[in-house]
Amino acid sequence: MSSLKIGLFGIGLDTYWPQFEGLKERLEGYLNKVEQNLATIHPVIINAGLVDNVDKAFQAGDQFKTAGVDIIFLHVTTYALSSTVLPVVQRANVPVIILNLSPEPAIDYAAFNAMTDRTKMTGEWLAHCSPCPVPEIANVFKRVGIKFHQITGMLHDDPDCWKEINEWVEAANVANVLFYNRLGCMGHYYSGMLDIYTDLTQLYKYFGGHIELLEVEELVALRKAVTDSERNERLTLFHEEFDVQPDCPSDELAQAATTSVALDRLVANYKLGSLAYYYKGTGNPENEEAISSIILGNSLLTANGVPVAGEYEIKNAQAMKIMDSFGAGGSFTEYYAMDFRDDIVLMGHDGPGHIAMAEGKAKVRPLNVFHGKVGKGVSIEMSVKNGPVTLLSVVEKSDKLMFLVAEAESVPGPILQIGNTNSRYKFSMGARQFVHDWNSYGPAHHCAIGIGHISSKIEKLGQLLNMEVAIVGR
Repeated sequence: MSSLKIGLFGIGLDTYWPQFEGLKERLEGYLNKVEQNLATIHPVIINAGLVDNVDKAFQAGDQFKTAGVDIIFLHVTTYALSSTVLPVVQRANVPVIILNLSPEPAIDYAAFNAMTDRTKMTGEWLAHCSPCPVPEIANVFKRVGIKFHQITGMLHDDPDCWKEINEWVEAANVANVLFYNRLGCMGHYYSGMLDIYTDLTQLYKYFGGHIELLEVEELVALRKAVTDSERNERLTLFHEEFDVQPDCPSDELAQAATTSVALDRLVANYKLGSLAYYYKGTGNPENEEAISSIILGNSLLTANGVPVAGEYEIKNAQAMKIMDSFGAGGSFTEYYAMDFRDDIVLMGHDGPGHIAMAEGKAKVRPLNVFHGKVGKGVSIEMSVKNGPVTLLSVVEKSDKLMFLVAEAESVPGPILQIGNTNSRYKFSMGARQFVHDWNSYGPAHHCAIGIGHISSKIEKLGQLLNMEVAIVGR
């Protein structure tokens, strides 16, 4: 749940008000229109009003600081002094979006030049003067080290402009979700996959949040407390949410139901918003039973706002949480194979999948062995819905994190029916070039897949988090 607060203020110059009748009220009307439009995107807006002198600038900065705003939209209504802008954003110390929004597509030149009162003409000009102070503000922000972003367009009837504003709000919302997210890490790393290892402090640096290290024994203990009634209710839910194949052993389904209930309690106990897990197994049957029966429960969690990444892929749990917070889903995936005949890449993974993203109902199939892992049981088989998708990887470089993004299409066609998630993806640059370019950034072999083309939103999130963003195919 996001607690995002948006700060909003307009700027003007108090010297103008006694000179140009009605100008202040007109500009305040512009600002009110921006607030109304923003409120349709996100309800919590702290409007500091029209800041037109230094005293009001300090007051607005204190107001934003006290309210704890996460992002500021600065609406440039007319010419204003940079000295009345800087204190606001310095005090608030959050990302700033400069809205350079003209009130009309163009000045009515004929009507303007027909005016006989030069003072009124100047007032009319000032009402259309929003672009004028933007270079001054940008210059000062650059020189004092304040990061800012610009949106240039029209206040009215400009869907492209308001689409961009909407994406900034969405990105700020995701940043807020990440800052308060609690990520559980249950078990340990898979000792052979060196690309998965990560510096947890780097995750704190960029995303905030809290990371809780968990023991498999905690899940085992919670499984023991699950009642027959709770297990049976969960079995009923399985049959509602999944296409359970008739050859699935009833005892394996029962084990999965017990683990699913226990997982929900583990998530509730630690207030988790995401989870990464892996357990090697050393002959402890209770631990192995818990982990080998975890897939269906983790799939339900993933579809309900708690994305779960297998193989202790913590970076990818973050990527999945980002995709989920954008409303795009976020399923765990990796390359399977390439189909050069159809120019597609097959991607998927064993273990949990985001069943809300499935093309049709996700199937539950029995597996006699989990390849390379301890145990056997039931697993998820699904394909991601046909249509536009976005891939996201949180890449750990030697000294920092970055986002790696690509857009593609999930397309119909034959897949491997092996009890795993499995989809076919077509890339605009072709399968061969995509794989080459993606690998050149050195990502881990897992990534998150989400519904829709949202690279522009992820790019904005990266800017808010001070992260490099590379978009393959751009």
